[in-house]
Order: sequence, then structure tokens, then C-alpha cells
Amino acid sequence: QVDLVESGGGLVQAGGSLRLSCASSKLSFGLYVMGWFRQAPGNEHQFVAAISRGGATISYTDSVKGRFTISRDNAKNTVYLQMNSLQAEDTAVYSCAAYRATWGTEVRDPNKYAYWGQGTQVTVSS
Repeated sequence: QVDLVESGGGLVQAGGSLRLSCASSKLSFGLYVMGWFRQAPGNEHQFVAAISRGGATISYTDSVKGRFTISRDNAKNTVYLQMNSLQAEDTAVYSCAAYRATWGTEVRDPNKYAYWGQGTQVTVSS
């Protein structure tokens, strides 16, 4: 069974930073597009960012461009989300997900992702 384990969430003041990590010990990491999604209470999963299998191609939702950075280290089977200038509206449970495919616009669709982590809570106080 595939394991995706997120870490790095927490409580931070507005304007602060957090770095999320997502690691897997069983996934053939380099075969997967990796994405970060977030879910606020009562809402569906919202696309945040995705990175191609080799890391050369990246996509962000507009609201996080210039503040968040996604990266990956395939040797460590880990994907990261550096979040700077956090705002109250960034508060959500953040989950990483894996999608075995090449790159395309569908990387923003959570239904394309086969494997998900359990999520980590990010709370930004204003």
C-alpha cells in the first residue's frame, strides 16, 4: 500500500512561513506528477501546486503565485511546499497527492490523483 506522509504544518501568524514535506517509502516517486491540494472546512479539495516527474514543469493556482514554491527530491522520495507571506485565507488542511502520468492541464484536477496523504493542518492567524 502506497504511503504519502505530510509534515510541517502548524500555526503561524499572517506574514509568516511554513515548509511542508511529503515523503513516501513505497512509491516509485519519479514516475508520478506530485501535487499539493488544500481543503478548508465545508469545501472541496482546491489545487495549490503541481510539479512534473523530473521537476522541470510547475503549475500554481493564481492565489499562491509568488508566495509558494513547490519542489521535489526524487532521490529522497520527497516533495516540498515552501509557503511564504501566509495569509488567513491560506488556512486549510494541506495534502499531497500522486498522479502517474506525463504533464497536462489535468494536473489541477484532484480526481486524477490516485494516491493521497492524510493531510497536515495549516492555520494562519491574522
